[in-house]
Amino acid sequence: MYGVIRHLPSVDIQQANYERSVNRSAIDNLPSGMEMDDLLLMREMFAQSGSDVFTGAYQTQLIHFAASFRGVEYEWENWISQFEQLLKGMYWVGATVHLETELSGKHTFHWQSEPGHVPSAEELRMVCEWERESAYGLA
Repeated sequence: MYGVIRHLPSVDIQQANYERSVNRSAIDNLPSGMEMDDLLLMREMFAQSGSDVFTGAYQTQLIHFAASFRGVEYEWENWISQFEQLLKGMYWVGATVHLETELSGKHTFHWQSEPGHVPSAEELRMVCEWERESAYGLA
């Protein structure tokens, strides 16, 4: 499983820095996989660009994540719930998660927020696309 959370920070530099720091804190406050071995969402699976144009944040903040879990399809509802809780505490405009399993095939999940999500408890909307590869290479 892998994906990205995208945010278009405010054009006001102070507000943009604040929004990026809120997002960084949301990730930093996740539990560590070193603390518990049954975590589905942990801070070690996330990587963030810097906070300015020189460190990878030209107009867009990108937060990448990836992890490999045994039998994740059995815990997928729980993972989605935890991921949405994380998103609720962040600034973002879109998020995409790709799930690939031998049992269930390939799934792509999208969350969109126009003009952008601000930290809140509001309900999130997601779209799921499913792909299946056959033995003959036909989808």
